[in-house]
Amino acid sequence: MKGEWSSVTAQGIAAIRAIESSRPPEQRICYDPLARQLVSPVFYLLAKLFWRYGEWRAPGTTGFIVARARYIDDYLQTCLDGGIDQLVILGAGLDSRAYRFEQLREHVKVFEVDHPATQQEKCKRLRRIFDELPKYVTFVPIDFNEESLEKLFDFGFDKQWKTLFIWEGVTYYLTAEAMDSTLEFVVRNSEEGSSIIFDYVHVSALTAAHKRGEIARMQRYGRFTGEQLIFGIEEGKVVEFLSQRGYTQIVNVTSEDLKRAYFTGVNQNRPIAPIYAIVHATVKS
Repeated sequence: MKGEWSSVTAQGIAAIRAIESSRPPEQRICYDPLARQLVSPVFYLLAKLFWRYGEWRAPGTTGFIVARARYIDDYLQTCLDGGIDQLVILGAGLDSRAYRFEQLREHVKVFEVDHPATQQEKCKRLRRIFDELPKYVTFVPIDFNEESLEKLFDFGFDKQWKTLFIWEGVTYYLTAEAMDSTLEFVVRNSEEGSSIIFDYVHVSALTAAHKRGEIARMQRYGRFTGEQLIFGIEEGKVVEFLSQRGYTQIVNVTSEDLKRAYFTGVNQNRPIAPIYAIVHATVKS
C-alpha cells in the first residue's frame, strides 16, 4: 500500500465477503456476518453496483475470493480442533476471523499484523462494533519497508507455542526477498506442528502477453495504490518451493479442488479463476 492510505484491496475483499454473505444460506460459499460492518458504506455500495461488471471483466475472480475465505475458515477450524496456542494473521486487512471463532476467545492468543494505516482504520471500525478492542487480540503495526516480523516478539509472541500463520491475499504484492524473509521467520520461530496457509497466483499469469482483466488492471494502477502485483509461483512447483524452505506436509489446493469442494448444487455453474491456488504446510520438527 502507498503512504498513509488504508488498503484499497482490504476494503474490496471485505466488500466481496459481505455481498456473498448476504446471499441465502443455500447459495453462499462463505459466511462473514461482520464484513458488512467493517467495510465503508460507500465502498460497499460501489462494490454491489460494479459486481457484475467485475465478473464480466475477470470471470471467476470473486469465485476464488469467496472460496479462499471459506477454505481458510475451514482450515482454521481444523487447526483449532487440533490444538493451537497462537494465531498470527499476516496482512490482516479487514479479516474478521478473530471475532467470529469462539474458540479463539477462550484458548488462543491472536496477533493481527498489518500496515499502521490500515490497522488504525480497522481498529476504529472494531470499536464501533464492539465498543472496545477485544483483549485477546494483539495488534502489531508493521511497516515492512522499515521493520520485520521480529517486532512480534515485542508484543508477546512466543516461539515455543504451536502457531498457525494465516497469510491471505498478500503474497501477490511482495518481492521474492520479502516472501523468503517471512517464510524463514515462520520456520525459525515456530514450535513443532505449527503451520502456515497462504494463497498465490501462478507466475505465468503475471507475465502472459494477454493477461486476465484483474491482473492487467492491478498492474496498470498499482503505482497509484502502492499495491503492485509482482510475485507468483510457477504452476505445479509450490511443493518444491516450500520443501526447499523447510516445510513439510505441503498441500496445494487448486481452483479445481475448490470447485469440487464448494461449488455444488445451485453454485455448480459459478466460475472460479484458474490462475490462483492455496497452499498450507507444516514446519519440520
